[in-house]
Amino acid sequence: MTPPRRHVRPLPEFFRSLDEQLTDERGPQGEPSRYDFLSLELPEIIEAFATGWDDLPQQIPGRPDYRILIGTGRLVPAYSVEAQFTRTGTIEMVRVRLELTWPTAPDDDTAD
Repeated sequence: MTPPRRHVRPLPEFFRSLDEQLTDERGPQGEPSRYDFLSLELPEIIEAFATGWDDLPQQIPGRPDYRILIGTGRLVPAYSVEAQFTRTGTIEMVRVRLELTWPTAPDDDTAD
């Protein structure tokens, strides 16, 4: 049986948290702009919530109406998105946290 496809919408709080982390322009170290994230990462995040809600971990133990999606992106090394399931059956994305620094390889000169 196919899991239900749910309606997902980002709340204003989601966009505020995104605005605190990304700007209108790409950063000097290659950080994506808000537009980059919204056009390339957000559709996949929405799809993950729409089709995989029941498989996501509960953000608060014992509260299945709050879930968290943790993933890697094409533009950012990692992200987490908090969401809540409403009485109307809509998933509301509340907050996003981005990791903007890519891991670096260990310096070969310091290896034993």
